[in-house]
Amino acid sequence: MNRSGRVALIFGGLVLGIAAPALAQTASTNLTVSATVAKNCSITTTAVAFGSYDPVVANAATPLDGTGTVVVTCTKGAGTRIDLGLGANASGAVRRMTGGTDFLTYELYQNTTRTTVWGTGAAAGQTIVAAPSKAPRTFTVYGRVAAGQDVAAASYNDTVVATINF
Repeated sequence: MNRSGRVALIFGGLVLGIAAPALAQTASTNLTVSATVAKNCSITTTAVAFGSYDPVVANAATPLDGTGTVVVTCTKGAGTRIDLGLGANASGAVRRMTGGTDFLTYELYQNTTRTTVWGTGAAAGQTIVAAPSKAPRTFTVYGRVAAGQDVAAASYNDTVVATINF
């Protein structure tokens, strides 16, 4: 056996031969652990796709309907209302899509029968129950382009701001 091996064996034996001191008393206290979960929500949308509007035949007397979605994901217990603005081309309280120099009026609704306009504020935003979990929730936006509008052939569009209040 070489010299370093003997030294290791001697020191190893010494360490094993030393007894640990006995602990006869103890003391304890509480350790406080805390975290804060803030209410938080995110909101995404899919476009209201109306398709082709035919003011001469198909939509001369029949409105054109389309749907889109608003998806909200909130902290459990958060979320109270979804607001939809009037859009970038509104005239007063009338929503309009622009297509060059013409405007195509439309409306957004909260229900399938298209009787409850979806707007902003306590009276016109869509009230939602507090989130039961952090899972995303999807809300359908029901759109309608009024029948019989006299507009030029063009691509019409608008941008509406969707907001979740929590």
